[in-house]
Amino acid sequence: QVQLVESGGGLVQPGGSLRLSCAASGSIFKISPIAWYRQAPGKERELVARITSGGITNYADSVKARFTISRDNAKSTVYLQMNSLKPEDTGVYYCNAFFNRHYWGQGTQVTVSS
Repeated sequence: QVQLVESGGGLVQPGGSLRLSCAASGSIFKISPIAWYRQAPGKERELVARITSGGITNYADSVKARFTISRDNAKSTVYLQMNSLKPEDTGVYYCNAFFNRHYWGQGTQVTVSS
C-alpha cells in the first residue's frame, strides 16, 4: 500500500517558479517509478514527468528544459521543480506511483496567471 501527499502548489505569475513535493508512505516507494501528472480544466490528465527507482527521467515535450523531477529515497519524497512557468501549465498536479497498480495523491492546484 502506498499513500501519496502532494504539496507546494499555489498562484504564481508567468515566468515564475514553484517546487512541488510528493511525500510517500509505504515500503514500495524505493522500488516504484514515480510520476507527476496534471489535469487542466476540461482536459484529460496528462503525464508531465516520470522518474524510475534508479533515477532515469523523462518529460513531456511541453515541459522539457523547464521542469526537473528528482527523488530522495531517504525521505520517500519526489520533487518537481517548475521554472519559467506559463499560463498553460495551470492545472491540478497529481503524484502517481505504480506497483502492480496505480496509486494517486489528492492533487495540488497550480495556477499561473498575472
